[in-house]
Amino acid sequence: MTDDSHLKETRLARTELLRGHFLHVVRDTVRLPNGAEATREFVLHPGAVMVIGLLDDGKVVLERQFRHPMQAVMIEFPAGKLDAGEGSLACAQRELFEETGYSAREWAFAGRLAPTIAYSDEVIDIWFARGLALGERRLDDGEFLDVFTATPEELQAWCFSGDVIDCKTLIGAMWLQNVLRGDWPLAWRSADAGECVA
Repeated sequence: MTDDSHLKETRLARTELLRGHFLHVVRDTVRLPNGAEATREFVLHPGAVMVIGLLDDGKVVLERQFRHPMQAVMIEFPAGKLDAGEGSLACAQRELFEETGYSAREWAFAGRLAPTIAYSDEVIDIWFARGLALGERRLDDGEFLDVFTATPEELQAWCFSGDVIDCKTLIGAMWLQNVLRGDWPLAWRSADAGECVA
């Protein structure tokens, strides 16, 4: 086992800088491994999910959404943040249905990603869904997005060309490629099997 004690920082104090509707920003005073003090400003995040929805025809479910910080429409997998006390699978099921109208017969937990480790503690759980049935989506107030489908090959081409630059979607495309090749097997379970995330 690796001893990382020479790399670890110890939090001495925390100051809240912003508590907005969406963002919660803090500044920690930390003791560095050499004994000096420093500050670390970052965003606290409740966690999120991303869903890779597999259609029976081999295509995947994607979204196009305007992202204000980027001032651009982005291609993304469906995703969203956890509500207070909500489990990861429940959030994935809710977000897929609300944003796209799809519900899934089977789900598989793939893994986790930390998209912005330098300035946020956000962790996104990656879920695969299959056996999709289309219903009527229920977007949040003020949420505008287009839902569309694409082949895995089209998605890979957009990742390569730079049409897809969203971090979670790039990672999702990597997962999808490895799952479809059989390199990264998934443990599928029925939608009502309950929470079971590693």
